[in-house]
Amino acid sequence: MIADSFRLDGSVALVTGASAGLGAAIAVALAEAGADVAAHGNTRSAAATCARIEQLGRRTMALTGDLRDRSVSGRLVDDTREKMGRLDILVNNAGLIHRTPAVDFADDDWDRIIEVNLTSAFRLARAAARVFLASGRGGKIVNIASLLSFQGGITVPAYAAAKGGLAQLTKALANEWAARGINVNAVAPGYMQTDNTTALRADPVRSRQILERIPAGRWGEPNDVAGAVVFLASRAAGYVHGHLLVVDGGWLGR
Repeated sequence: MIADSFRLDGSVALVTGASAGLGAAIAVALAEAGADVAAHGNTRSAAATCARIEQLGRRTMALTGDLRDRSVSGRLVDDTREKMGRLDILVNNAGLIHRTPAVDFADDDWDRIIEVNLTSAFRLARAAARVFLASGRGGKIVNIASLLSFQGGITVPAYAAAKGGLAQLTKALANEWAARGINVNAVAPGYMQTDNTTALRADPVRSRQILERIPAGRWGEPNDVAGAVVFLASRAAGYVHGHLLVVDGGWLGR
């Protein structure tokens, strides 16, 4: 039955940035679909997310680590595989945003955003792919991109550059690994009700401008993205490679 191909029973997923927002919703949705889930928090523990996963009867573990540290990516993959017994799905969700006009944008802020949003995603994907290839089972990698993978945004030059790079990285890795049983895809969320958009939603003028542009007439919610990730992590998306699935309420079609 086609419905069975959306199930994730018996698989193990690692979700970065899963302490709140999109990452927490994704981790719980994967568990609802049958996966056991390792939930990572950059500096904030994902223990609350793990508690929700345990209530679903799934195995889980909370991981922490600052993804600016280049040793953390490999450790997260190794810890998940060793303690959960396997790894089948990686969701690169962790990300930072910093809003400053480009002429005032500090080098340290640029480096921090690029490191967490783009470089760590590559390192995690590389480490996960090594596990997938060694297991002979293949695997699924889902990167959380952005509308700014397509557009430039305003006062977020590092974030836009990182998300644009993540879109191209998704395609590049898919080209290399599709024939080896690894699906690499991305979800590009639109304007979501998360911590990253707090400043925008608090600005009555900018919030109104954004809502007027969204055909769906509302800000997106974390579960809007979570369903798309479950699809791309499942057997139902077995022939989907290098795709950026936009979840934006129709923004880009406007």
